[in-house]
Amino acid sequence: QVQMEESGGGLVQAGDSLRLSCVAPGRTFNSYVVGWFRQAPGKEREFVAAVSSWSGRTTYYADSVKGRFTISRDNAKNTVYLQMNSLKPEDTAVYYCAAVTYCSDYGCYDGARYDYWGQGTQVTVSS
Repeated sequence: QVQMEESGGGLVQAGDSLRLSCVAPGRTFNSYVVGWFRQAPGKEREFVAAVSSWSGRTTYYADSVKGRFTISRDNAKNTVYLQMNSLKPEDTAVYYCAAVTYCSDYGCYDGARYDYWGQGTQVTVSS
């Protein structure tokens, strides 16, 4: 099992920024592809962003967040970040990080591909 914990959520105004963190004990976490997903009440879980293992050179983004969100990793801290800028009310959701050993270019968008999930952190954006 990979034990992950998200943090950094909160209540902000539209146009503000938040930085979410996903951390796991042990540096084996750096060998996993890590994705961020979100789920709003009454809606399906949706993909937000993902970053490749180790170097983090490859990133993936949902069209709805491209140009506003940035995913990155700091291997020395066993941490993956999601920097969220220009937040909109429609970004309101519980945000989850997830990990998988490997995923293909298209498979990294699919939550069913991921093996381990954190408990989530609430992001609320008011208008």
